[in-house]
Amino acid sequence: MIPTADELDLIAIRRDLHAHPEIAFAEKRTTDLIVDRLRALGLEPRVLPSGTGVLCDIGQTGPLVALRADIDALPLPDHKDVPYRSQVDGACHACGHDAHTAILLGVASVLARWPKLPGRIRLIFQPAEEQLPGGAVAVIGAGGMDGVAQIYALHCDPRVDTGQVALRAGAITAASDLVQVYLSGTGGHTGRPHLTVDLVYSLGRLITDLPGLLARRADPRAAMSLVWGSVEAGHAPNAIPQSGVVRGTLRMLDRDAWEGAEPLVRELVDEIVAPTGAKAETAYLRGVPPVVNVDECVDVQRAAVVGALGADAIADTMQSMGGEDFAWYLDHAPGAFARLGVRRAGAFPDLDLHQPTFDIDEQALGIGVRFSVHTALEALKRLR
Repeated sequence: MIPTADELDLIAIRRDLHAHPEIAFAEKRTTDLIVDRLRALGLEPRVLPSGTGVLCDIGQTGPLVALRADIDALPLPDHKDVPYRSQVDGACHACGHDAHTAILLGVASVLARWPKLPGRIRLIFQPAEEQLPGGAVAVIGAGGMDGVAQIYALHCDPRVDTGQVALRAGAITAASDLVQVYLSGTGGHTGRPHLTVDLVYSLGRLITDLPGLLARRADPRAAMSLVWGSVEAGHAPNAIPQSGVVRGTLRMLDRDAWEGAEPLVRELVDEIVAPTGAKAETAYLRGVPPVVNVDECVDVQRAAVVGALGADAIADTMQSMGGEDFAWYLDHAPGAFARLGVRRAGAFPDLDLHQPTFDIDEQALGIGVRFSVHTALEALKRLR
C-alpha cells in the first residue's frame, strides 16, 4: 500500500508554525521543529551553517531530485481572528511559507516509508526567502545543490482554487532589485528657487522620468517596471531642503535585461538629474533574477498533477512581477516552480499575498503533498 500523509497532522504543523512565525535567518524554533520531525521519521537532517534551515536526503542511490520549501515569515502584523493567529508581535506568515514547510514535512513522512525509491530526494527547508538576495544563496553555499539533477518548488496562490495546481513554462516570476537615489544640493527659500538647487523639483523629475526612460531604453519584451515606494525630502513648506531620497523596486522578466539593468539605471539617473544642478548618489542592490521554468520540468509537473489529482486539476498561471529566490537554484540545475491553489470558493474574500489577513484553505496541504510526491517520483523515473 502506498503511504499517505496524515492531513490532520499537516494542519496541526501548519497552525503551530503560523502561530510562531520567525523572520529571515531567525527561524530557530522552526528549524528545531523541522529537525525533530525528520529525526522522528528515522531521517538524518542537517542544519545549515547559518543556524537556520535544513537539508535532508531520502534514498541511497540513483539520481538526485530536490524539493524546496521556504520557512521564513514576514515582518507584518497578523490581523486574523483565528485560534492560530500569530503570537509574535510584528511577524506573520502572510505568504504561505508555513504551508510550504508543513507540505514538505508531509512529503518527508510519505517518502520515508516508500517501499523502494527509484533514486534520491533532497528536501530543502530554506531560510530567508523574503530577504534579498535570498536564503537560497546560503543553501547553495552550503552544498545544497551539489549533485542535484533537477529541483522543484511550489507556492501558495490565493487566486487559484483549492484542488488545482497552476503551471507555466518559461518566465513565471520577475527579477527584483532595489533602487535608491540620494540627491543633495544647496537648499534655501522657496521664494528664491533660482538661488538654490531645488531638490524637490529634482526628485519629481527623477520619479516621473526614470520609469518612462527605462521603458524606452530596454526591450519592451523584458517588461521592465520601476515603481517607487518611498520618497523623503524636507519638512517646511517654505524651505527647499538640502537633501532627499527616493526608493523603489525594479522588476523585469528577462535575464539578459536584468544583467544590464544596473549600469542603465545609473546612466539615466545622472542624465535626468544633471540639468537641475543636484548631485546624485545611486545605490543599486541586485536582488534575484527571474524564475524561468524549464519546459521538460514543467512536463514533469504536468504528469504529476495528472497522476496525483487528475487532468482537471491543471490550471494556467500568469507571469508575476513578484520576485522569488528559487531563481538562484536554476543557475545550478533545471527545475520548475508551480502555484498551489489555496482558495476555497465562497469561504473568505479573495486575499493577496503579503496582507496581514492572508490565510489559506487547509485542505490544500494534503493536495500539495500528493503533488510534490508525484513530482519527485516522476522526475526520478525520467532521469533513470
